[in-house]
Amino acid sequence: MHRRLPRSRAVLAGILIASAALGLAACSGTGGTAAPASATTAPSAQQLPPIMADLKTVDGTTVSVPLDNVIVLTGDTADFTHWTAKIEDPNVVSFTPGKDDGSAQFNPGLSPITTGTTKVTLDNSASGAHVAFTVEVTPKK
Repeated sequence: MHRRLPRSRAVLAGILIASAALGLAACSGTGGTAAPASATTAPSAQQLPPIMADLKTVDGTTVSVPLDNVIVLTGDTADFTHWTAKIEDPNVVSFTPGKDDGSAQFNPGLSPITTGTTKVTLDNSASGAHVAFTVEVTPKK
């Protein structure tokens, strides 16, 4: 035997089904202003990983960096915000000090400006550490 749902239950069931269908349609629809989930770029436009230079071992060495890359100075987790730089030729590279913004920590680094070679001297006012090395900026890869 068929048992008929009372009219109010049938209407309520229909409303619930329609609401669920509309909710799913709204979630799966694409708007004109939404950004794609993953952007693809041409292989030549992908950024290279940074050149890592350990502050404990870089002293007296030469670090080569392409013009379209950067040098990240690593190895000092305690006093990374206290490094300062003296750059012999500031037209070749620029120094970015380390910082802690409360949500993330950023190592100090060097950014190429033009191709060339320069000496870099780093001093840490908190630890007293001192390192000197050469940076060679090469053409873009």
